[in-house]
Amino acid sequence: MLLAFAQGLDVVCGRLESGAVRANPDGTFNVVGNQGDTCGPGTQLDQVVLKVSPSGDVTEETRTLLRKGNPNCVTGRRPDGLHAAASVDCDSALGRHFAQAAHLEAASIQAFLRLREELAQHGADESLRAAALASALDEVMHTDVSTRLARRFGATPPRLQVEARPPRSLFEVALENIVEGCTRETYGALVAHYQALHARDEEIRGVMARIAEDETRHAELSWAIDRWAHERLSDAERATLREARQRAVETLREELASAPDAQLIDAAGIPPPEVAASMLASLERELWA
Repeated sequence: MLLAFAQGLDVVCGRLESGAVRANPDGTFNVVGNQGDTCGPGTQLDQVVLKVSPSGDVTEETRTLLRKGNPNCVTGRRPDGLHAAASVDCDSALGRHFAQAAHLEAASIQAFLRLREELAQHGADESLRAAALASALDEVMHTDVSTRLARRFGATPPRLQVEARPPRSLFEVALENIVEGCTRETYGALVAHYQALHARDEEIRGVMARIAEDETRHAELSWAIDRWAHERLSDAERATLREARQRAVETLREELASAPDAQLIDAAGIPPPEVAASMLASLERELWA
């Protein structure tokens, strides 16, 4: 189990889906566990079976999709070097949702602090650097309230792991910004406003009202960084950014076709697929055209 954990496998014994160990006649062991998370566009939770030899060699035997992630989850910026979160052992969809959200909100703290450093390295105005720092402080609050909601529904956020990365070029910063900020975070801000209006649960509704205001400011910062970087990039680099945004929007469109858990739609106010598609279309008309 220790060797499997070192390979990034989350093993929680008690249910075969979440974790188990079997000794084989040939002296090897099979370890069952989970990898991935279920909060945010493109995420999924896999069941993985590893084989561990008596000498300590670890090989992957099988990988099976357990659940597709919820693309409507408001997650903020994901920093480069973020490790996939371990699965959340909780029977409540609300618990799993807010535990994964808390994990990614915590990751956003590091994303904004790194963004502030890189903006300084590339000569950005103090106003942009200050806004990045303020956004990091917002994410501290988001982490706290999401953790509180996760625990209320019986879940604990996964441990955060983010690898250190070397400083990036202005183009690399702008590329991440247009995907994570101008596309994903902008859509996430709109989802948060929707949840603030439609969540049946009073506490969730109040939390999302505050988060919606903050995420709107974070999206505005993303667009301000995009305008600032645009003037400093080549025509070819600007064309690459446009293509990256188009791909990000298409990825969102595909993922929004998956219906969230009914409990998330009702209690947490997550938009169903038809509403999500309409929201995405409005952003395409107003911002991404």
